[in-house]
Amino acid sequence: MSLYRVVRPAVIGLCRVLFRVRVRGLEHVPAAGAYVVAPTHRSLLDIPFTAFITRRRIRFMAKRELFASRLGARIWTALGGIPVDRGSPTARTALRACEEALRAGEPVAVFPEGTRHHGPRLGPLFDGAAWLAVRTGVPIVPVGIDGSEEILASGRSVPRLARVAVVVGEPVTVPDGATTRRRADLEALTGRLAVELQACFDAARALRDGAGGGGAASAPQHHAEEHRRHPGQRGDPLGGA
Repeated sequence: MSLYRVVRPAVIGLCRVLFRVRVRGLEHVPAAGAYVVAPTHRSLLDIPFTAFITRRRIRFMAKRELFASRLGARIWTALGGIPVDRGSPTARTALRACEEALRAGEPVAVFPEGTRHHGPRLGPLFDGAAWLAVRTGVPIVPVGIDGSEEILASGRSVPRLARVAVVVGEPVTVPDGATTRRRADLEALTGRLAVELQACFDAARALRDGAGGGGAASAPQHHAEEHRRHPGQRGDPLGGA
C-alpha cells in the first residue's frame, strides 16, 4: 500500500500533463466503504485513468501476462492488480479474491466488457460486476473513459498523445431480494449497468470534444438489451485488463 501512495500521484500527475485529463461526476463516488467500479475498456491505460476517481487504492483483475516480469508484477500489484487467467479455474479464484477485497471495505474495479473493445459503443457485458455487487451488497459505480483508445489501442505498442475525459455516473444499486442463484437477477442488474455505463461513455466523449458539461447523459432503455451478453457468451463472467 505504501508503494501505491507513491506510484499513484506520479502516474496521475504524468497522465494529467500528457493527456490533459478532464474528470466529471466525482460526487457520485462513495466517500467510504466498498463498491464495484465498472469502467469502459478501450486500452491498458484505462487502469490508471480509473484511478483518477479516488485517492483510495482500487483493486482490479488483470491478465496474468502483465505480471510476467518482476518489475511488472511489482508495479501492477502496487496498483491493486489481481492476476487472472481468464477462462480457467484461476479466474474463479480471482473473483473470490475480489469478493474478499470488497468485504474488507476496498473498492474493486471490474471491466464489464471483459477484454478491450473498439469504438463508441459498449461491447456485450459480462456479469462479473453484477455478481460481485449482488454477492456483497455494494453499489456499482459506472465510469466512462474516452480518449484512451486513441492513445494506446489494443495491438498498438507505441502510445500517442490525445486528450482524455473520465465521467462517473450515479451508482447502480442492488435491488432488495436479488441473489446470485438467479441468473435473471444478474442479467437485470447487468442490463441496468449497460444503460448507465453507455451514458457515461457518451458523456465522456462529449466532454472530451468540448460539448459536454457535468454528469452522464441519459440513455434509451433498448441499450440494456443491445449490450447484454448473447446466450453463447455465458462463459467467464470476469472482466480484466
